Amino acid sequence: MSATDMEKIVSLCKRRGFIFQSSEIYGGLASTWDYGPLGVELKNNVKRAWWRAVVYERDDMEGLDAAILMNRVVWRYSGHEDTFSDPLVDCRRCKNRMRADHLKDNRCPACGSSDLTEPRQFNLMFKTHVGPIEDDASIAYLRPETAQGIFVNFLNVQTTMRRKLPFGIAQIGKAFRNEITPGNFTFRTREFEQMEIEYFVKPGTDEDWHERWIEDRFNWYIRLGINPNNLRRYEQPKEELAHYAKRTVDIQYRFFPERKDEYSQWDELEGIANRTDFDLKAHSKSNPSNEHSTVDLTYFDQEINQHIVPYVIEPSAGADRATLAFLMDAYNEEIVNAEKQDKRVVLKLHKDLAPIKVAVLPLLRNRPEIVSLAKAIKKDLQPVMRVVYDDTGAIGKLYRRQDEIGTPFCVTVDVQSLEDNQVTVRDRDTMGQARIPIQGLKAYLIEQLQ
Repeated sequence: MSATDMEKIVSLCKRRGFIFQSSEIYGGLASTWDYGPLGVELKNNVKRAWWRAVVYERDDMEGLDAAILMNRVVWRYSGHEDTFSDPLVDCRRCKNRMRADHLKDNRCPACGSSDLTEPRQFNLMFKTHVGPIEDDASIAYLRPETAQGIFVNFLNVQTTMRRKLPFGIAQIGKAFRNEITPGNFTFRTREFEQMEIEYFVKPGTDEDWHERWIEDRFNWYIRLGINPNNLRRYEQPKEELAHYAKRTVDIQYRFFPERKDEYSQWDELEGIANRTDFDLKAHSKSNPSNEHSTVDLTYFDQEINQHIVPYVIEPSAGADRATLAFLMDAYNEEIVNAEKQDKRVVLKLHKDLAPIKVAVLPLLRNRPEIVSLAKAIKKDLQPVMRVVYDDTGAIGKLYRRQDEIGTPFCVTVDVQSLEDNQVTVRDRDTMGQARIPIQGLKAYLIEQLQ
């Protein structure tokens, strides 16, 4: 199964309340998006699944939630003030503005003209001011990544949690980049959410740990339902590597299957970089060029009885891109009845990711006793799973609606339920149905969802 076209996902997201254009009633704001009632549930489930996998299920990880605003000098010594930029060009004919390194044959993609300005560097950080006076002393930036908050807290976490190498620090949080050419729905935006790990290891063990993390992160997406045929590992060539990276491998997803060029169908879902000791050295008091740091960001290795600067392996994923990839991979159109040309759209989301786990549906909404029983079942299930009640259509339409938003199970209360205290449980993927006693329904659904 290949990934579906982006156009179908955009339509589904608007139609079913996953993602809306931000500020839509005022014409919107380019490449900014709001997650609707179902979208916020899906994205939260993606983040929970990531946190569970990298923090709760490991013995070598701690969590962190660093501030978005940081001291300006953090970005000076991290290199962002000087190097976090893209080459910008303008088309003199149509006034289109674009990244120079994304051009083909040095021509404007809008009008085809080769009459372009000379490239100039454009810093991607959003600049703001802290306090009532706007001067150089009050300059601050919205963070372009969450990683630096981890690096400057390395010793805080290591000492308070009494950690020994190797160990990691995980963080989920907002980041901001003033992209020159954002677009492709939620794939590239100026405001996004990262799921990042900085994993600190002893020098000399970094290459082995890098390989481990590449394999672990690749398999995480497969465990949560991504088709392996839509994933690949991409080894960044030396000319593409960030200045701090010894090696970087991207996990790429087939985000653009509609493109004829096989190479352009793929783009980054998550990057796993070997950052060596660049960041801790950059922020350390022992760095001769750092006149502001007050702390040596070193680790005392008791085995060799000396201080060392750990190397860092960084698996960095986007929560928004991951959410988009899971949506695209789960989307299916199936022929239910060939004679009637009956087709259903179904999101075959992993049960851990599905925004709603169970929908409780009354077969007849004009029968008060059926409605009352259905609502009582919904109330009983509510404390242990995300469950909804829906009586806004015929049962066939209600099933299709839940299929389209990825709900794994529908519970139907009918006339017979009043007599035998049983309900019908319908499976989203197979459309198979089972008759389950109401008394054991909660235990049954919990088992199925796990």
